[in-house]
Amino acid sequence: MIHTLEADGIQLDFGVRRILSDVYMKCETGKIMGLLGRNGQGKTCLMNVILGTLNSSSNSIRFDGKVTRKVKNRPDLLLYLPQFNFIPKNLSVKKVLEDFELPAADLEQRFPEFNSRFDLKVNQLSGGQWRTLELYIVVKAPSRFAMLDEPFTHLNPIQIENIKQFLLEEKANKGFLITDHMYTHLLDISDTVYLLKDGRTHLTNTVKDLEELGYIRVGY
Repeated sequence: MIHTLEADGIQLDFGVRRILSDVYMKCETGKIMGLLGRNGQGKTCLMNVILGTLNSSSNSIRFDGKVTRKVKNRPDLLLYLPQFNFIPKNLSVKKVLEDFELPAADLEQRFPEFNSRFDLKVNQLSGGQWRTLELYIVVKAPSRFAMLDEPFTHLNPIQIENIKQFLLEEKANKGFLITDHMYTHLLDISDTVYLLKDGRTHLTNTVKDLEELGYIRVGY
């Protein structure tokens, strides 16, 4: 069965400035939905409105057509990878996996760089390994959808390619909503891409669409 996550009717104001005014997005299980936008356009704000950690004057967040409030309390529906590190730095890799009931062998098989690192504390990992561990947890923990905010942060080129392949494999198990400034990587793996500009979402299909909307410049 295909499950859906839809967000629309969202209005968000900070003082006299309207951040979000005309947003519609649809994400489905089995697919990756990309969200692009320049700094300050409200991508993280939009994710937090969907999650229910940021109040907006109006919104409709629906799972399979049913309006759902305080999605942050429904990890079975949606998990969130924030921009910043969320795993406490003093925990060991082994302890983190145990807390989320995820097998160490699976992580090591998918990402061999963790071989012999399970007894290390998280802050003893490289920045890319720390990010990979957090992303792995959000992706592998049971939920219908996952939102990933800047997942390629702190990753080197090899790690980025490994994560892209990992997400393409795992989308068979859930739907993904991903935003990242590295738009070429996002375009590589996304089934649908929205551009957030001037408070509105624009459905895009090609690099030309992004150029026409002023997000990128091609050929200069």
